[in-house]
Amino acid sequence: MFRIRRTVYVTLIVAFLLAIAVGTTDAQGLRIGFVKDDVIQQSYKAWQRAQEELELEFKAWDDEAVAKQQEIEELLEEYDKQKLILSDEKRNEKEAAIRAKREALDAFTRQIYGPGGRAEQKQKTLLEPLLEKANRAIEAVALEGDYDVIFTLQSGLGYIKETYDVTDKVLEYLEKQED
Repeated sequence: MFRIRRTVYVTLIVAFLLAIAVGTTDAQGLRIGFVKDDVIQQSYKAWQRAQEELELEFKAWDDEAVAKQQEIEELLEEYDKQKLILSDEKRNEKEAAIRAKREALDAFTRQIYGPGGRAEQKQKTLLEPLLEKANRAIEAVALEGDYDVIFTLQSGLGYIKETYDVTDKVLEYLEKQED
């Protein structure tokens, strides 16, 4: 039993080492680098300024939403105290006013935080130019340092030499498979 495990273990190690040896002969001279997105975001002053501006904007929107919610809660509290003595007509008016305030809060929330909302637009306006700058910086470092590939750990930015683009070959292969 021990010999079988040992034989399998040794075989796996030899296979692994052969795979590495074959891979390194094909990839000699390949220069790869990576960028830590979080370090860029924490250290790049323009990014920090953009984040601070975003936080101020988000706080203002949050404060407005909280004020609207408090207004609804006050109306509900007042309504609960008075609903037994109100006429049907007045009760319906107050319920309609509460519903309208809730709908207004929902509309505000969607307008700000929904897909394509002001929060998303503001974030895009502030951060997209910085992401483009970062990508240009990555490409410049890649070209100056003769890197073949530079990738980022989170954002999807990066650089790969065009000579490694095999898109046309994949398309060609796919087309052949269709025939």
